[in-house]
Amino acid sequence: MGGSGMRIVVRNLEKRFNARRVLRNVNFEVSAGESLVITGPNGSGKTTLIKLIGGLLSPTRGAIEFYDLDRKVDPSSIYQYIGLVGPYLQLYNDLTAWENLTFVARAREGRVNRERILKLLEWVGLRGREHDPLKAYSSGMLQRVKYVAALYHEPPVLLLDEPTANLDEAGKQWVYELMEGYRQDRVLILATNEAEEVRFGTGRVDLAG
Repeated sequence: MGGSGMRIVVRNLEKRFNARRVLRNVNFEVSAGESLVITGPNGSGKTTLIKLIGGLLSPTRGAIEFYDLDRKVDPSSIYQYIGLVGPYLQLYNDLTAWENLTFVARAREGRVNRERILKLLEWVGLRGREHDPLKAYSSGMLQRVKYVAALYHEPPVLLLDEPTANLDEAGKQWVYELMEGYRQDRVLILATNEAEEVRFGTGRVDLAG
């Protein structure tokens, strides 16, 4: 799936949880070859906005529209275009990394591309540990598995919530390389307040209020 024609348009977005309004009048547009960084203090709605873009939540008001070569994408199909990494995404800790990733592969494509999984595991430094149960993994290793799951289907849109959470310096470096590559010809959206990560944004949405 290519990314050169992707565009995301957010208009007048609002999100409430019962009486509490978390987001109000959020507007932006981001296209392939651009990157957007979402900043703001804890509780300002960064994670909520990522979840809304990723289809994990529905907006109270407003619209989130995906376009592929100027053709509007059916909302029920946007998951095919998105890879998402966030602390709230759960893996099956009693299963191995390989079992988790083949489950994701079948859910995404109906089949398993073993070579692609092994290549990604090599890239994140987990080759040789793929048959260990996730309950034996450190938090940093779990974060790496989430990246493999997010990137397996080569999505044109990558959403990252706290991109380098739980990663050591080596892990942070390959995430930086990933973000640099993604923003060249695909869509990158990240939620963070870390200065080293903010610099990857060509645009910014500040939810400081």
